[in-house]
Parts: sequence; structure tokens; C-alpha cells
Amino acid sequence: MECDVLVIGSGPGGYRAAVLAALRGLKTVIVEKATWGGCCLNRGCVPKKDWHHSARLLDQGRHFADRGISGDIRGDLAQAWRHQRQVVTTVRDSYRSYLKRLGVAAIEGHARFADTNTVIVDPGATTINARAAIIATGSAPRLPEGIDAVSGRVLHSDLLFDEPVPDGARVAVIGGGVIALEFAYILQAFGREVAWLARKDPFARADFSTPAMKLLRAALADRGLVPTRAGVAGIEVGDSEIRLTMTSGEALMADWALFATGRRPVTEGLDIERASVRLDAQGHIVVDDEMRAAPTIYAIGDCVAGPMTANRALYEAFVAIDNILSPGSRKRDLAGVPEAIYSAIELARVGLTEEEAEDRGFEPGVGFAAFETSPRALGQDEPQGYVRLIADVDSGALLGGEVLGAEAGELIHMLTTGSSEGALARIAAARFNHPARAEEFQNAVETLAAKWGLQGHVFGAD
Repeated sequence: MECDVLVIGSGPGGYRAAVLAALRGLKTVIVEKATWGGCCLNRGCVPKKDWHHSARLLDQGRHFADRGISGDIRGDLAQAWRHQRQVVTTVRDSYRSYLKRLGVAAIEGHARFADTNTVIVDPGATTINARAAIIATGSAPRLPEGIDAVSGRVLHSDLLFDEPVPDGARVAVIGGGVIALEFAYILQAFGREVAWLARKDPFARADFSTPAMKLLRAALADRGLVPTRAGVAGIEVGDSEIRLTMTSGEALMADWALFATGRRPVTEGLDIERASVRLDAQGHIVVDDEMRAAPTIYAIGDCVAGPMTANRALYEAFVAIDNILSPGSRKRDLAGVPEAIYSAIELARVGLTEEEAEDRGFEPGVGFAAFETSPRALGQDEPQGYVRLIADVDSGALLGGEVLGAEAGELIHMLTTGSSEGALARIAAARFNHPARAEEFQNAVETLAAKWGLQGHVFGAD
């Protein structure tokens, strides 16, 4: 079999790369050894956001009486698990149907390189000769040393989606990253008694601002979610409960545990050394800023060092395909890729922080607008949060932004389209539906312009 582009892995990056290649007229083959759709669709962002939406509905029940809505509301985690599976199945069927309509050949099996341009897929030893290959094999959960997964008792995030949720009410969530931040909230909203253990401070994040982390910490604490700064040294699984021994020596009893302690790149079994592809010390595929790992081989997503998000993988697919079609035409710039956290408050950001802007020689100015006076936010009983913009005072270029509050993951896209040059002017001149949360972007721009003397950059004045 011969093709223009061979994609190994069908997660968001691999799927996007295959779609882009086919839409641009390239004969495309995609190979998947496990579940079509990869982590994001089956065990990550898609089903997790489904659960988060349900958790937010439950959380909003605190305001129902004031809104004239009466009756009891409670969460059914088992049914919520079944609902996310239905969503995943629907998306996966649509996904595979679209690939078929585009003429992408989808092969199930394990791919391994014979040389730079030849891949063998087992079982069956199908040989594929490709003009270019894209490795998009993703990542897998990483458990602490000495801890093994036990079905229904000791889970990592993949198992949480692969199997029905355990019945026990007492849950230990272990981890200080985004997955732990999100699932501590989701499980608590569904009535679980959550004990949250984190070796590192979950709110010490350089990418989001200190005020953002302060608001998130307060929102979680308001719901009884305060992490204990401790790691897990060992775990004993009994007949009816589990015992976790913390690094402090103290013990914690629970019905089951969820470990959200990081992920590792999946690169084993690819025989990449035969294709002159290198790994770094952590097992990530080494690429240049065009996503090239070897002259005709590219790698994208979690198997490459960087933030392990679907957002990044989708963007890198675009970079890789552009460079396959026109070598050297596009270089990776992750500053424009948004990041989001879905917890007691939604947080989203894009671009540079103030510190990063200063390090790059800019003179950053900040524009701010809070949702606490937004008619739309007040009408939703969710006035927490804000829009925060960072611009270069000298040029008026938008450098970055941050949104906190309901729908932050959607609103952040106001800042991701088009060039940073002129972005503030576009927002200032935009027409908005009223009342809308998005209006706060315009308010933040106007505040920024007035405070830092950017009226000429924003409004076209001299």
C-alpha cells in the first residue's frame, strides 16, 4: 500500500492531521491500535466535559429556590457515566464516518517502522510506503512507583472512563494537576466524599495569574474541597475498603482511589530508531519547530514534549500538514493555543503572561472587566470571574488574555482569531448581543485604552 501521508494514532491530533491531509488532496492512511478517537474522545476531554456540565447543573441547584424552581435534585454518577459513554459513541461514529467520506483508509493494528518511509502494521504485516508520516500516539497514565491499578478500587483516569464508576462514597483523589483539580470538583458535586491529596500545591501555576488561582481556591474551599499537601507512599486494598499511607506516615481510609498523577508519552513498539527518530530523557519524540522528527517524519501531541492538551495536538496537526505540503512554511508557536481548566470555576487563558511579556522585551499593560456587574452573569447567578487582557503599551498589540467564570472555555476564543496586531481595535469595533458575557471584552479593551493611553491604537485616533 502506498500513500502520501500516514498517520499513526487517531486521537485529536492524528484525526485532525488525517482530515486536513485528505481535504488538501493527499492520499491518506490512518492507523489505530486501540480505540478510535484516542484519549481525548474516549477517556479525556470529551467525556470529562460531559461530566463537568452535569456537575455544574448540580452545583447551580443551590440557587434554584431563589429562581422559583422547587424540588430536590441529586446526582446519579452511574447514570452520568452511561451518558458520557453515549456521547462518546455518537462522536466516534461521526468521526469514523467522516474519515470514510473523505476517502481516508483506516487500518486497525500496531504500526512499526521498517525504515524512514516504510511502516508495517500487525497483525497481518501490512506494508505501507508513505511519502510522509505523522506520529500521534498520545500518552498513558503514570502511577507512582509501587502503586498498581486495581479494577474498581485503585483507578487512574483511563480506568475511570473504561469501567463503570465504583459504588463507594468515600473517594481519595491523588494529584496536583489539572485532572485532579477537575475530578475533585466533579466527584464532590455528585455527592462523593472527596479526600484530595496533592504532593504539590495545585494552585501554584505559572500559566494562570495569582488572582485566578486565588478565586479557584476559594470556590473549591466553599464546596469543602481543600487539598492535603501529601503524597501517597503505599496502598493496601482490603475486602471492603482501601488504606492509603501518606508520605507523612498518616493513613487515610477510602472506598476507592483515583490517581491523577501525570501521564507519559506512548512511543514503545514503534521501532522509531529504524527511522532515525530520537527520544528525549523523558521518552518524548524530539522534533524541531516544524514538528519534524526526521526528514519525512513528523510527531505531534502528547508524544512530544509540551502541554498535554488536545488543543495543542490539534494545532500541531495543522503545522505538520502545512510543512508536509510546503516544507518550512510554518513554525510552531504555542503562545496562541488556549488552555482551560473546568472545575468549580472555569478558567481559560491564551498568549503571554505579564512576566513572559516582560522577558520578551514588551511593556505590558492590563485591561480588566469583572462579571460581577454583568447583567448576563447576574441573571445566571454566576457573577464570579472576569476578563483580563494584556497588551504591549508601545505597539498596542494584544499579547495575551485570561477569562474566569462561566463559559470561559468558549469566551477565550474571542482572543484566538487573527493577528495580535489590531486585535484590540477589532474587539473595540465589534457589535455584541446584549446582555452577553462577551461584552466584557469590549469593556476590558476600553479600560485598557484609557488607562495606558492606547486610544490611538484601539480607536484609530491620532
